[in-house]
Amino acid sequence: MENAVPVYILSGFLGSGKTTLLYRLLEFWKNKGMRPAVVMNELGDVNFDGMLVDESVPMAELLSGCICCSASVDLSMELTTLMKRESPDVIVIEATGAANPLDIIDNVTETSLYTKVELKGLITVVDAAHLLQLYREQKGATYRLMQEQIRSASALILNKTDRVSMEEAAEVSGVLRKWNAYAEIIPTVRCEVDLDNLLDSSDNASLAGTSDVAVDDNSPGSKAGGVGFSEEEEIVAADTGRAAHDHVMAYTHFFTNPINSVEFETFIKELPADVYRAKGVLTFNDTSGRFLFQYAYQESDFIKITPQGDVRDVAVFIGEHFSSGDLRKKLLHLEGRLFGRPAAVKRSL
Repeated sequence: MENAVPVYILSGFLGSGKTTLLYRLLEFWKNKGMRPAVVMNELGDVNFDGMLVDESVPMAELLSGCICCSASVDLSMELTTLMKRESPDVIVIEATGAANPLDIIDNVTETSLYTKVELKGLITVVDAAHLLQLYREQKGATYRLMQEQIRSASALILNKTDRVSMEEAAEVSGVLRKWNAYAEIIPTVRCEVDLDNLLDSSDNASLAGTSDVAVDDNSPGSKAGGVGFSEEEEIVAADTGRAAHDHVMAYTHFFTNPINSVEFETFIKELPADVYRAKGVLTFNDTSGRFLFQYAYQESDFIKITPQGDVRDVAVFIGEHFSSGDLRKKLLHLEGRLFGRPAAVKRSL
């Protein structure tokens, strides 16, 4: 398409490393003198990842819904608005980990009928250890969704290979090739990759070209079984808890009081296995400054930040069928709003 702005979709399940790859791509394009723009999607009400994006990068935010269903109309509008207002050289869409990429492909290509954008590639980031676990279990809606994200990709980033053995990495690569015969598979640690090669690989591959790839007829992701994700947004709890799909839910908690960092870390370590991802901005009562925290598959990280604008203390928890009521009670207890305030534990960060 003549003079069309290229669009790339970043796909991958929660905590796989999509946002890390996004930051690398933005720096890559800026260093080439290009003007990139971003569309970021969050299941929750706050765009935490966007807080770390350079302010010079134009950004559209789609919050409180999944980009492939409840926020799909907004995606077309935001793409068109970004084009008219910012005149970017390239646009990258970071989908929530709960998104089915085929629906996003349909949405972007429909937008290209009346706006000068061209979908160049869908890059799926895969957590090697997580995929291996799901493949060996071969059950659950998460497994089927990850299968669709892999099968639809024009390039595959096999990330976190340092967390699996060589034999396991080979097994996971075999799974990726079984589900997608066309996309280049690029092993990485923290999404460190030759971006020229990645974009060339994505540009030259067929989007969603894996529909004829054979999968086990009895596997949960086979054509015989179908995927069948609900497109209804469901209110699951107070404090704006939401579910973007019938199997993936998000609970957003806004804090009134600072909390103790030691007790919060204990709370994070004791999160149920059904909570896959958590993130938030917090103020602790035992240390100075504010922190962005990230949690994925029982590993957490805390980064000191100075948020732009008026940002409340808030945390979002994403997973499958966990009890948002239980999380709410525990967080209220940490704040001292339920059963009295916990005794403070001093520490230095």
